[in-house]
Amino acid sequence: MALSRDTCICLRKFEYSETSQILTLLGREHGIVRVMAKGAHRRTKAGASKFDGGIDLLDRGQAVFTFDPARDLQTLTEWHLDEGHLELRRNLRAVYLGQYAAELLSLLLENFDPHPALFDRLEQMLPALATSQREEVFLAFELELLRQTGHLPQLGDCANCARPINSSATAYFSPSTGGAICRDCEMIIHDRLAIDARLLRLLITLLRLPHHGSMTQRLPRLTRHQTDPLNGLLAQYLQFTLGRGLRLMRYVIPSPIRRVPVAT
Repeated sequence: MALSRDTCICLRKFEYSETSQILTLLGREHGIVRVMAKGAHRRTKAGASKFDGGIDLLDRGQAVFTFDPARDLQTLTEWHLDEGHLELRRNLRAVYLGQYAAELLSLLLENFDPHPALFDRLEQMLPALATSQREEVFLAFELELLRQTGHLPQLGDCANCARPINSSATAYFSPSTGGAICRDCEMIIHDRLAIDARLLRLLITLLRLPHHGSMTQRLPRLTRHQTDPLNGLLAQYLQFTLGRGLRLMRYVIPSPIRRVPVAT
């Protein structure tokens, strides 16, 4: 079977046995690839290992693997670590954001569907999570992931009637309707979520920023007071869209956004 080589980032790992791993890798040229790393933890008497002693979440490396799109599980034959993101691993919040990004990628991307630009954004984001700009960098990456996978909610206009959302103090968002809701429609939407309209405008601003160059130089400085409600909003929207819970959401968003009851 033919072998392929790609620069990959590890999104998920499962310790299959004492020496082997099952991994979900994101390849720049191959997209999502699930592989079996047989003997990943095994070393020779001289101490060498063709997998550098095992692969950890968010590691970036050069991977060689069998590639047969008809098979769900490929075989990893070589792995050379390029970046282990040691600085990121020293901050618990950064680790949670990185692993949450990996979970979203593994859920939203199809196997063998490459997104080189998205891979490059992830490669930029991971070291930036170790800095004081982690909150805005993660939010910008999350929005770009939703845009590139066709899951971006409607934000500027009402998702129910398509009229522009005015700049009132309170706006609404509906996961089932797929976006922001205007004041005229909010009373008939059963799952509306209250949100400060300024935060919705912030999402639109982030989406309008140019995509080229360094993301950290052009992003506004944000605090968790701003990003937590937006991450919670997008998480509830994704859970409805995907029909499943997000495993790491509770570590990233401690206070979910409040649902507004419908008047009867």
